[in-house]
Amino acid sequence: MNIQTPDWVKHAVFYQIFPDRLAKGNPPPGTTYPHLPLEPWDSPPTVQGYKGGNLWGVIETLDYLQDLGITAIYFTPIFQSACNHRYHTHDYYQVDPMLGGNLAFFALLEAAHQRQIKIVLDGVFNHASRGFFHFNDILENGPHSPWVDWFKIQDWPLSAYDGSKPANYIGWANNRALPEFNHQNPDVREYIMQIAEYWIRLGVDGWRLDVPFCINVEGFWQEFRQRVKAINPEAYIVGEIWTNALQWLDGTQFDGVMNYLFTAPTIAFTAGDRVNLDLVRNSAYEPYPALDAASYASKIESLLHLYDWEIQLAQLNLLDSHDTARLVTIAQGDRPSVELATLLLMTFPGAPSIYYGDEIGLEGAIDPDCRRSFPSPEERDKSILSYHHKLIALRHQYRALRIGTYHVIFAEGLVYIFARQETDQTLIIALNAGEEAITVRCFPRNLNHIPKTLVYGQAEIEWSDNGDLRLQLPPRQGCILAPID
Repeated sequence: MNIQTPDWVKHAVFYQIFPDRLAKGNPPPGTTYPHLPLEPWDSPPTVQGYKGGNLWGVIETLDYLQDLGITAIYFTPIFQSACNHRYHTHDYYQVDPMLGGNLAFFALLEAAHQRQIKIVLDGVFNHASRGFFHFNDILENGPHSPWVDWFKIQDWPLSAYDGSKPANYIGWANNRALPEFNHQNPDVREYIMQIAEYWIRLGVDGWRLDVPFCINVEGFWQEFRQRVKAINPEAYIVGEIWTNALQWLDGTQFDGVMNYLFTAPTIAFTAGDRVNLDLVRNSAYEPYPALDAASYASKIESLLHLYDWEIQLAQLNLLDSHDTARLVTIAQGDRPSVELATLLLMTFPGAPSIYYGDEIGLEGAIDPDCRRSFPSPEERDKSILSYHHKLIALRHQYRALRIGTYHVIFAEGLVYIFARQETDQTLIIALNAGEEAITVRCFPRNLNHIPKTLVYGQAEIEWSDNGDLRLQLPPRQGCILAPID
């Protein structure tokens, strides 16, 4: 099968935004905008509180993101809802008024596209909310509602709010606030397809699909892909799958997934026994136990053989997200762990995704703490921002870092060295995750070009006449060798 994925994704650098927490912007004069009690911006986040971030604030941040090198934004849900994370959708056709509504979104879409920044939205299509019109009608009219077959009703009466009584309908993860759609109903299926088509027609560049593994109706995701791609063949369809996603990555469903199979070993190698197990022990991706270089190489090579290469180049690679503790906190504040992991992220096949604030050292434990507000300029770690700038710029500069082949050259102890190679371009990336400086000698073969210029990090480099490489690597540091321009 000839698998095709969007070409732009292969060259993209994503920025994930939790819209209530990035920035509070000012709407244009005369714009109707709700004024509601908000938590203080700098106070710890709570499960139910709002900070007041909005899409006007995102627009004001676009220059910063463009300067950073961001070329795509993935938003967690923006549609009208009754919770700060907006996974409880009330209306799939209305952007939440607290975010600025549809007016702000279309202004954002235009401003982003002017900067060549793509916009990907979060599609929550497995479940809705108790405030979703069709479900609310059932609460009002019981079995007489015309929407009864839209949800998985088990018995009467429904108890949507009183936890002392059986809900009598299926909610996602047994949460009665999230009634699951009945995807066997063709009307439900058509409703979801039309939502997907509507926003793609209006210029959205793709969908990130929330818990798509919960929708197991035969042919559902194949039809979703066909209808979305019929409008925009370059639309990106990425699923939230935390484990082996082979059944969804056959070329007929998703272009890629959130690549936690990269996340877990990368954290386990770079942070090692610094990982705070209390923050990850019950997670779905398990970035532990600590890995040495050989074990890391084995997991990475297995991952790179798991999917078709076209799919590999469209994966959404990440180190953390709104669903996990932040890496800097997982690593108990160890900055070298974060830099080494970021180096691996920015040099791996697929599109790297930065969770808002990671680039300036924002900390955060498990939800809701991982959803802190973006800090003021004086609270940002400029050294972390600096190496993000450098690594993103190098990824954009060197095509081999985006679509080149990946070859492990050396993996012993805590030293890991690999090459990214295109027809006319070769780069070597080396990491020493150990606590001591080390000198290694390796024998890279079949390189089209010998990269001799140190473009990132620190190392002493010596190439022999027969092509052997001697590297002296400082402790807890990495480097990139590139061709001479």
